[in-house]
Amino acid sequence: MSAGKRIVICGGGAIGVAIAYFLSRRGARPIIVERHAIAGSASGKSGGFLAFDWCRGNPLDRLARRSFALHAELADALGNPWGYRRLTTYTGHAVEGAKPHRSNERPWLNGSVTITDQIGSPETTALVEPHAFTNGLMRAAETNGATLKMGTVVDLVRTGNDAIRGVTLESGEIVDADAVVIAMGPWSLLAARWLPLPPVFGTKGHSLVLDTGDAIPAEALFLEYQEANGETLSPEVFPRADGTTWVCAISSTDPLPVDPAEVTPDDGAHARLEAMCRNLSPVLGSAPILARQTCFRPLTQDGLPLMGAMPGVDGAYVATGHNVWGMLNAPATGEAMSELILDGEASQVDLTPFALGRLRPLDPAKLQV
Repeated sequence: MSAGKRIVICGGGAIGVAIAYFLSRRGARPIIVERHAIAGSASGKSGGFLAFDWCRGNPLDRLARRSFALHAELADALGNPWGYRRLTTYTGHAVEGAKPHRSNERPWLNGSVTITDQIGSPETTALVEPHAFTNGLMRAAETNGATLKMGTVVDLVRTGNDAIRGVTLESGEIVDADAVVIAMGPWSLLAARWLPLPPVFGTKGHSLVLDTGDAIPAEALFLEYQEANGETLSPEVFPRADGTTWVCAISSTDPLPVDPAEVTPDDGAHARLEAMCRNLSPVLGSAPILARQTCFRPLTQDGLPLMGAMPGVDGAYVATGHNVWGMLNAPATGEAMSELILDGEASQVDLTPFALGRLRPLDPAKLQV
């Protein structure tokens, strides 16, 4: 498929926007169709943590390494409006209510927090603010000729030989295209009504964004934290370049609402996060809370993303199911999918492990969302 072709991308999260950006760099005319908002779900509420080699030993390794490099390149090329920064990353543990057991060399942490190991360096771990990253990449794509259309896709337009040639919106409008990409995160499940798509599930996560200023250095934490009731949480603490810190620890498997705007937090989830922050850090415990967030991240049956052409359906492509590594792997996914669509194959990353045909399609009669 040559440059200049119209590619409709269903979904304005980091994956869809990255595909649009890399297509636009090649002279294609991507059209993102988004029902809610650019970065309105997990792509605007996730931690934005990036790791170079944390996927070693599994099929994601090459994708992650390529994407880690592309994040640095994109920040340099586009002026870094999303606060890309390198981090040192540590692991450790804490127990709620435990008395300080040592003098703390990190004044921003309580003395009851034990740091046990360094698990990432500025050469191997980094961070972006995800909402700014996704919107910044969208603006760059628009500068190259991409467009955004707000609306809800309800069907695909097919030719007589069943090839895909556009989408139908809820308004009745038809958007013509030479190819269509499904990149709707966990809501890609809805596309099983139109295509033989393997199941995509949603895992719900809760997070806080706190205004910590310059009180926390460029140190990310992955901790094990025991609550007073004996339950163990795995908090992640990511201080961002803009003076905010993102904290998460609580996930669940609530049903996915049809409308992303209807995602609501679990009862008490954010209160538990706030209590945990007070126990972990005097800075986190006293910092103003800027946002209490809830979102669903997409995953598949085998934990690997779905990336590639839809078997037997000309003009249909899918890129979803990236789970916790969506923000990390968005750039290399965008690059690889643009190559697949325009050239017929990806050159930087082998997409074979992510092919749709490896998993059984979902029976549309069993679709529950």
